[in-house]
Amino acid sequence: MADKLTTMKEAIGLYVRDGASVCIEGFTAFICFAAGHEIIRQKKRNLTLIRMTPDLIYDQMVAAGVARKIVFSYLGNPGVGALHCLRRAIEKGSPAPLELEEYSHYGMVGRYIAGASKLPFFPLRSYLGSDLPGVNGRIRFVDSPYGDGMVAVVPPLTPDITIVHAQRADSNGNAQLWGLLGAQKEAAFAAKNVIVVAEEIVDEATIRSDPNRTLIPGIIVEAVVHEPFGAHPSYVQGYYDRDNEFYLKWDELSRDEDGVQKWLDEWVYAVADRSEYLRKVGKETLERLRPPSAPAAAVDYGTYR
Repeated sequence: MADKLTTMKEAIGLYVRDGASVCIEGFTAFICFAAGHEIIRQKKRNLTLIRMTPDLIYDQMVAAGVARKIVFSYLGNPGVGALHCLRRAIEKGSPAPLELEEYSHYGMVGRYIAGASKLPFFPLRSYLGSDLPGVNGRIRFVDSPYGDGMVAVVPPLTPDITIVHAQRADSNGNAQLWGLLGAQKEAAFAAKNVIVVAEEIVDEATIRSDPNRTLIPGIIVEAVVHEPFGAHPSYVQGYYDRDNEFYLKWDELSRDEDGVQKWLDEWVYAVADRSEYLRKVGKETLERLRPPSAPAAAVDYGTYR
């Protein structure tokens, strides 16, 4: 199999084109800030950003002017409050107008599943009585073919590129994840192209020794990037915790548009890559985020005779 290892700069330059639809998924955990920062650094434009919970990374990307549209199901700084850069874009068109396409969490998962399964739509009951269909014409209703009333349907979601962050992967793109997985698998299978970003690159034998953890198979992956702490300030189970201090600081900092631009200048544009970013973050912070060890019990898969 082909070796797909590359740098973040090369992967983003090759697969994220202006005008593309880009999904950086990961439910609270596994949010690939390193990829988002490289997209900002390369000054990509007119992107459709897809994600169930936009989080701080899309707030930063919108502030940097890369987005024309957001497809999402929850908008906020989790556990803290509003996303102020997104709010300015929506309410004031600053730095540019932003189009919204909103669903429920289940609606977004359904869209990923439909895209991954090559289905024309995904049916769900939860929009009956909701206000969302009134503001999103892509949520529609059909008669159930089995005679049990109306059901809502949402269209398939097929991002041009999905970026998945994982604990470990081999150079062929077989990626293993554990912890709070969210919809990373569905988002990857729905995409036209997949970039896997991993904390560790391991050999094929390590992947084969624990096959049930392989969430993303290499057959759907175009590029593999080795990027330790690539999801900071979000977290990666077993590798580092969520940097809650950063989320709190961002709430205050992001209220000021000039302050956001100064932060982008210092922490993204003036930083060559993730390694330089981590040096700025500092060893003390990175060590503070290291979780105590909690190994799982061993599993013996046995062998075939």
